[in-house]
Amino acid sequence: MTADRLVLWRHGQTDWNTSGRFQGQADIPLNAVGLDQARDAARVLATLEPAQLWSSDLTRTRQTSAALTEVTGLEPRLDERLREVNVGTWEGLRGPEIDAVEPEAWAALRRGEDVRRSPTGETVSEVGERVARALAEIAEQAPDGATVVVTTHGLAGRAGLCRLLGLPFDLWRTFGSLDNCAWSVLHRHRAGGYWRVAEHNVRPLAVRETIS
Repeated sequence: MTADRLVLWRHGQTDWNTSGRFQGQADIPLNAVGLDQARDAARVLATLEPAQLWSSDLTRTRQTSAALTEVTGLEPRLDERLREVNVGTWEGLRGPEIDAVEPEAWAALRRGEDVRRSPTGETVSEVGERVARALAEIAEQAPDGATVVVTTHGLAGRAGLCRLLGLPFDLWRTFGSLDNCAWSVLHRHRAGGYWRVAEHNVRPLAVRETIS
């Protein structure tokens, strides 16, 4: 059994998104805009007739998933491997604050290097590998030909997508932003069995503009 379509859906807006704080795995809830975004997006995603709904176990992804539960009846299955990158001691900090305490790491991050987010955090390549493993298992256990919605996070979604496609790590940035409550659609090639990107960073027109 294997799904034919994976929909990677980023959570809605939080106050830390709008203030530019590093969120990581801090358990921050959606704000009022984020809740509206989730409802707007859920109405569109429901038309894809998903058979399963999976989610990161953090509050902002569970709240986003709950909007799809309301219109489809699907209960989310939680998987902590779908969490955002662990940023360790950078949680809650803005870029200039990180630059002040770890200038070398911040400069390397700005250059696009695979930097560990603080001494206790993760690298993007580590996140990509764990999310890709989760996505592969989720797809393999799904009913044959099914559509599965996976609620995750911005960086985690892009890095996991890259590794699931078998692309080199350094290409993960080429996919561009995955905005709040936007999604990417992956289709499995029936003959070859590989995944390919059909759509990226899709949002219904009603979804409000956000700071990513």
